[in-house]
Amino acid sequence: MPDLDPALDLADQLYGLLQEVPGGVSEYRLLQTLREGRCSHLPSLPLSDRLVLFRSHFLLFNALYRLRDRLWHDASGHLQIDPMCICLLPYTEGEYALAEQDPLRDYYLDLNQLRETGDADVARLLSSFWTRMQGGDEKRSALELFEMEEDVPVTAARIKQRYRQLVGLHHPDRGGSTERLKSINLAMEILQRYYR
Repeated sequence: MPDLDPALDLADQLYGLLQEVPGGVSEYRLLQTLREGRCSHLPSLPLSDRLVLFRSHFLLFNALYRLRDRLWHDASGHLQIDPMCICLLPYTEGEYALAEQDPLRDYYLDLNQLRETGDADVARLLSSFWTRMQGGDEKRSALELFEMEEDVPVTAARIKQRYRQLVGLHHPDRGGSTERLKSINLAMEILQRYYR
């Protein structure tokens, strides 16, 4: 394992580490390597604390996006950033120049996100993540209310179309029920969390 120079910026430290693993490395392994090397840029508290984990992850990804920008600007390489495989790639002229705006890059380069995110925010982020990953009863109930056919893929466009149909059918001005309309609106709010 390389010795980490505390005077080096985290992006420079990452560049050195990533050059040693041409096949790439996972975010977890990269964090472990930095912590074992006593990286002064990351919190040294246990990663079992969710706020420490969030801050470590954020600082790592901030440095990765800064490194990727620098490599592209210098035409010296490209950095693939994926939690499962962070990998240095050779620079290919024009291949990455027309990339679309990257909301993740914008998020991680905004240090206000780091400063303003507290323990309760991290808890909400984790809860939201697991809800999206696992689905849940509320999602199933909302899909049932919308009578979405299982053999056709559920998309945001189909949900919006079905929402308009249901509102048209059940609006109180057209003889429908106010309670039914409230249920439809609630189901739409739920489904918008899962399908964007």
